[in-house]
Amino acid sequence: MEGRKILNKPFLRHGLEYIAELVRVIVISLAIILPIRYFLVQPFYVKGASMEPNFYDREYLIIDELSYRFREPKRGEIIVFRYPLDPAQFFIKRVVGLPGETVVVEDGNIMIKNFEYAKILKLDEPYLSTSTPTIGSKDVKLGTNEYYVLGDNRASSLDSRYFGPVTRDYIIGRAWLRGWPIDRIARFVVPVYGIDQDDSGS
Repeated sequence: MEGRKILNKPFLRHGLEYIAELVRVIVISLAIILPIRYFLVQPFYVKGASMEPNFYDREYLIIDELSYRFREPKRGEIIVFRYPLDPAQFFIKRVVGLPGETVVVEDGNIMIKNFEYAKILKLDEPYLSTSTPTIGSKDVKLGTNEYYVLGDNRASSLDSRYFGPVTRDYIIGRAWLRGWPIDRIARFVVPVYGIDQDDSGS
């Protein structure tokens, strides 16, 4: 009887109702947030200087994981992928070579040859700093599921020049939005190179 009287006290009843409502809100929130976090977008912190001057150390990015479930990565997109030599690490680089193409690194330039062109075409990259040419000499034929990726800071980037192409299954998603710092919040736009019919700039 004494225990029943305690349970009937208004403050205790309201307290239990509050806890039940709180649990309900948490469950609903998790049901909404978890699918978004694990299947649609995820946060990513830039580490190091390999993507300067376009992305700086400790900038906070939102990675779109959904788009690549319906289409393939495009040239010029910034992607997050598993480091081929240590899949536990995540890298961020720019796609410059697509499956089936031949990528030539020579005299500080990137040149592309694919089935549409009889000759090798130089890739115009206005997003690069003029003080950081593409060092190295490479001639790589990509497989049907391989992508050639480079950092924008070519003089200080561990990329496909050193560890080779990245396979499709290692690609997590594309950089969609810079969320921090506040004065640099922006959606990323894909550059138009003029050699790809499907380059859309979005």
